[in-house]
Amino acid sequence: MTPNDSPSNPRRLSGRLHDLVWAHREQTMPAWQAATLRLVRTVSMLARDMIDGQLTLRAMSLVYTTLLSIVPLLALSFSVLKAFGVSNQIQPLLLELLAPLGAEGVKLAGQIIAFIENMNVGVLGALGLGMLLYTSISLLQKIEESLNYIWHIAQPRRLGERFSRYLSVLLVGPILVFSALGITATVMNIDTVRSLLEVGVFGQLAQVLSRLTPYLLVIAAFTFVYLFIPNTRVRFGPALIGGAVGGIVWQTAGWVFAIFAASSNSYAAIYSGFAILLLFMIWLYLSWLVLLFGASIAFYVQRPEYLYAGIGEPRLSNRVRERLALSVMSLVAARFQSPAPAAAPTMPEFTQAFAIPSHSLLVVVGALQHAKLLVPTDDDPPRYLPGRDPELITVEAILDAVRCAGEDNFMTPAHLPAPAAVEATLARIGTAIAAELGNMNLRQLADETPGTLTRRPAGVVLSAAAIEPYLPDSAAGTLAR
Repeated sequence: MTPNDSPSNPRRLSGRLHDLVWAHREQTMPAWQAATLRLVRTVSMLARDMIDGQLTLRAMSLVYTTLLSIVPLLALSFSVLKAFGVSNQIQPLLLELLAPLGAEGVKLAGQIIAFIENMNVGVLGALGLGMLLYTSISLLQKIEESLNYIWHIAQPRRLGERFSRYLSVLLVGPILVFSALGITATVMNIDTVRSLLEVGVFGQLAQVLSRLTPYLLVIAAFTFVYLFIPNTRVRFGPALIGGAVGGIVWQTAGWVFAIFAASSNSYAAIYSGFAILLLFMIWLYLSWLVLLFGASIAFYVQRPEYLYAGIGEPRLSNRVRERLALSVMSLVAARFQSPAPAAAPTMPEFTQAFAIPSHSLLVVVGALQHAKLLVPTDDDPPRYLPGRDPELITVEAILDAVRCAGEDNFMTPAHLPAPAAVEATLARIGTAIAAELGNMNLRQLADETPGTLTRRPAGVVLSAAAIEPYLPDSAAGTLAR
């Protein structure tokens, strides 16, 4: 036995662990085993995302933007709350957020409040007010970009929708937060409630709730961000799971950081007056990193098709693209020409049916749209219809759409010299495809396609007899031979 064949060899152990996590299909397992396997895969993907460095890079970018926008952001909220007479509540909330910094947090909160009080929004003028709004909105825009990256969304919101959403967060958000706090304080001062709290069970319950309140507030805030900010529809369940994990981690990190800040006298000796800024930046970095970590959890819970073993974005092979293009078009045409009313499929339905990440699927769907074979509707999310009568769309045209995708923007076959033998071989391939599939149209393909898909197990090869009913007579004869 060679050293590489030893059961204790690190490479062999790593390969067995990889096979144990990624080689099995959830569909063939009992429910509890599938749930456990998905949890292990999710933890593995989260660790890989952290090691990859993109989350940490975006967290650092958010720290820089926060340093620029925190005073204008709080000044804008202060101006709104001042009209409602609750501006004095900003300092307690700021002290709560900076509590992990200890005594340094109290000093920093006092300095920020002093900056805010010295900033008179009324004398800024139109240009100054515009810059104040822009600086405040830039932080929310940077948060959206980071969450869109986690959700694999390349398309940002329209400018008008972005502006209205951001302003609602900046202007209405503080009012709602402090209104909720005010209602809670009012309820706690009612005589009936006080008398109930004097009862032992209710008093203990109130103490437990008071200890859980910081967690609940942070979880609610994280969940709101995951639901409201990304440019996609996030379900409440995954957002709540991500918010719960993120909120618990954030509060726990606050306790750990408070211990670190209390024992960091050496930093004050080395950095002097800059120590408070250094600690503040570290705490901001950890806070944003936890927020992005929770967003990743919500993403993987809602989109389990992104739990794959490879590193980086999955790349589809040419034959997988052709298979996927035919499957997409046949499903669209089957829904389109179904005698019973059936809604046209959407992108989420495609990802669920084919168990493939949406950004990989978009490569094929985009190629079909570019070839005018597939047309999206104006619904949200858009539904997909055939670009023309399915009888006028040939299988050859569908295959050509994905084979030729991207040539307009990069290089066409005419710009790539090839030997004569290669040209002749490619011509023979094109002639063979045209002869076998040129007479087969999408309607024929869709007539045998149900409205929903059933994925065949990996490793199962369809026989010629199974494929023959789906092909025209000429192709069926070829398979028989």
